[in-house]
Amino acid sequence: MTAPATNWPSLRVSDWTATRDTLHMWTQIVGKIRMAHAPLINHWWQVTLYVSPRGLTTSTIPYRAGAFEIEFDFVGHQLEVRSSDSGARSFPLRPMPVAEFYTRILHTLDELGIEAPIHPHPNEVEPAIPFAEDHVHASYDGEAAALFWRQLLQANRVMGEFRSHFVGKVSPVHFFWGAMDLACTRFSGRSAPPHPGGAPNCGDWVMVEGYSRELSSCGFWPGGGEEGAFYAYAYPEPDGFADYPVGPNGAYFSSEFKQFLLPYEAVRAAPDPDRAVTEFLHTTYEAAAVRGQWDRSALEDDPFRWDGTSSPRRASK
Repeated sequence: MTAPATNWPSLRVSDWTATRDTLHMWTQIVGKIRMAHAPLINHWWQVTLYVSPRGLTTSTIPYRAGAFEIEFDFVGHQLEVRSSDSGARSFPLRPMPVAEFYTRILHTLDELGIEAPIHPHPNEVEPAIPFAEDHVHASYDGEAAALFWRQLLQANRVMGEFRSHFVGKVSPVHFFWGAMDLACTRFSGRSAPPHPGGAPNCGDWVMVEGYSRELSSCGFWPGGGEEGAFYAYAYPEPDGFADYPVGPNGAYFSSEFKQFLLPYEAVRAAPDPDRAVTEFLHTTYEAAAVRGQWDRSALEDDPFRWDGTSSPRRASK
């Protein structure tokens, strides 16, 4: 069933920039807490957040012989911390400086007996104000946060369906708090040249790990255009990538960002937003796979390949 256009809410970047930038810092703090306790998974997959039925969650974080989870609840506007050993704690999401959020979450974890030794500075932003000293970012518009989460719900759903067509190495659909984007990445199976780095306040070695294999990545970022944008890029970028014909109408290659972009407002206004995003994801992946001569027959398959059989999926229908 195709989702109606009303499921794709409008949220102008200019209407929530202060809240977005504050949330960015809050998600960095929470992401760094996950990073402190989760073992390394290639390309930093262990540090990301995930779209949940109420907001963004760390998912289960191992801690000693137990586990805990932190979730931004953008429906009830709470920061929830749940522990396997010590119950749960929460505090309201409301306008507050990053410094206060930082203090409150560390105190909440302490109440649950959880230590959180994190690097107390943000990454991939300039300036990088230490969390304990950041009184600049202090906004929280609950309605805007909820609309952003609903944008993520739609993007996560369509990107998840796109992911199902690939049987090679592929990332989850996950939220990277460094650049504040929802992403999904496919890999050709070949190695890649060392990434040159250059992200602000982020060691080059971080990017070397992130881009250690040839890839095609796509996602949604709430910072470009009037209402954010879907994006797609390849690393390393093969010859002819930028000139490859992609869809839908409104998609284009940005020489500034070195990636394909599809403005969110073009998706929202499309007769079938799901179809528009799906076309963008598939054609931009093809730009990488065709121009980069990926072994597509070994990497792609039909996600409905077992329909019509006695598979558990079929039996459950």
